[in-house]
Amino acid sequence: MSKSIYLNHAGTSWPKPSVVVDAVERAFKDVPDRWPESFERAHTSVCQYFGVANSEQLLLTPGCTSSLATAIANVQLPPGSRVLTSGWEHHAVHAPLMKLRDRGFQVDTIAANPTTPFDLDQLEDVLKAGKVGLVAITAACNVTGELLPVDDTIELAHRYDAMVLIDAAQIAGWIDFDLDALGADLVAFGGHKAMQSPWGIGGLYVNSSARLRCISSQCELPTNRNTETVRGNLFSKRLEYCDVGSVDQFSLAGLAAATEWLSDSDRQPRLSVARRQTERLRAVLEKQDRAVLYGNQHANSRLPTIAFEITNQSSGTIAELLKQQGVIASGGLQCSPQSHRSLGTDQRGVVRLSVGIDQSDSDIDQAIECIDAALKPLGRTA
Repeated sequence: MSKSIYLNHAGTSWPKPSVVVDAVERAFKDVPDRWPESFERAHTSVCQYFGVANSEQLLLTPGCTSSLATAIANVQLPPGSRVLTSGWEHHAVHAPLMKLRDRGFQVDTIAANPTTPFDLDQLEDVLKAGKVGLVAITAACNVTGELLPVDDTIELAHRYDAMVLIDAAQIAGWIDFDLDALGADLVAFGGHKAMQSPWGIGGLYVNSSARLRCISSQCELPTNRNTETVRGNLFSKRLEYCDVGSVDQFSLAGLAAATEWLSDSDRQPRLSVARRQTERLRAVLEKQDRAVLYGNQHANSRLPTIAFEITNQSSGTIAELLKQQGVIASGGLQCSPQSHRSLGTDQRGVVRLSVGIDQSDSDIDQAIECIDAALKPLGRTA
């Protein structure tokens, strides 16, 4: 039997580059008294990759979920503030926002329209009405890979004095961006997806513009003098490791190695290559008369991800049929019930195929044969 083709890179990348595996192995063998030096060196590499001049502004976390929870829990919003979000959020954004709602803040969703997943005209109308303290959106939908207008959202929100939190879990590693230049107040990312790192590492960028009152700290006292007193209690005004927890040194070593691997000139066209490969897979699905594809049809408007369903078949069944033929995909809700509500697939989910960095064309050739073999018995080809 031929090898299985892994097409669930939007869930987690696999296999990890050998340089990442080697870096983690070396870190396990490193003497603990060298860890502070190793931490600083690895942290600097990650900051350089993301264009962060002041390393204190990039906190390393256990992952993107932790980064998002910490950011949303600690953002300072005046009483009566509104929070805006999209209909395409991962549960890691949606759940903390619901906690804000429970604290008395109004949380509203900006709708999609036929040309964009995030209606900027509606966004500006709501911003003009006032009281918006935070706009929290994903950079790309976890289900369809569709890209949201991040730059325009930041510009509009700041025009009306609202902070912006970006969930960059899906785009980090695919799209190079300079966090200092981006201008968002808060940006969260994880290491285990396109960043090619192990589980257990992520980051939270905190711009100096971010208004925070760090109430999530598990320490009894702040560790610096940048504090304020609220109702007799001391709180730090800058997020620290008391807020996010200790850093996994081994996963950090892998992340630092991954940033160097991604920066290699041979990998600069990685997104365009993966998009081309994705279009080949999409063409096979479009020939299936019972296949329904979701998301923007233009490759440049999304990451190398395909979301589809086969009418009258559960997504889990289709994912299992693909697995039997040798393609590993994701079937279900992909940890994003909000996206599925927006798509109208919340009762059944979809099958997600997502190409990875350095996926070979021969992998795609084999995947096409497997997909065709799995789906052809279910309906005529067009």
